[in-house]
Amino acid sequence: VAAPRTAADGSRVTVETRRGDLARLTPDALAGAALVTASALLDVLTAEEVGNLAAACAGAGCPALLTLSVAGRVELTPAHPLDAEITEAFNDHQRGTGMLGPDAVTAAAEAFAGHGATIRTLPSPWRLGPDEAGLTASWLRGWVGAAVEQRPELRERAARYLDERLAVCAAGELRVVVHHTDLLALCRPTGGVS
Repeated sequence: VAAPRTAADGSRVTVETRRGDLARLTPDALAGAALVTASALLDVLTAEEVGNLAAACAGAGCPALLTLSVAGRVELTPAHPLDAEITEAFNDHQRGTGMLGPDAVTAAAEAFAGHGATIRTLPSPWRLGPDEAGLTASWLRGWVGAAVEQRPELRERAARYLDERLAVCAAGELRVVVHHTDLLALCRPTGGVS
């Protein structure tokens, strides 16, 4: 997707993508930035990385829009008795190796608020249905796979579950809502008059 050349007010828009270690992000690295944005990032960060991101944005007076962070809830229709157990195991997997997983938005909101930012969060669920059967099947495989990786004792039941879910998906009868949350942190401008 190409970046817009002008904003709604007619001002010029420039986009810069940077790769780096969030643990080393500084306010100086964000000097001149009007917005920091990332998608599907918060849930794979540690509390330290989120805290550093919040400190860097606040130190630079730069707002942050962090979208599509997992919320830890999934709704599948029709329901299945193993849905809750798979969800719980997946959430535990997301929290592995110190990652925040479904706790990320809360941790980020607290970190940014601790630096004086105004926080706004809104739900941004993925809604997958028959028209997205390929994406749904791929998501199911990854979701169940992560759950089994976290809890190997689920392997046999999860294999049957996945087969059943894929069959329902292929028949066009599965609907999935994967809950995510978007976070906007409005950091106070630094220096000068606000």
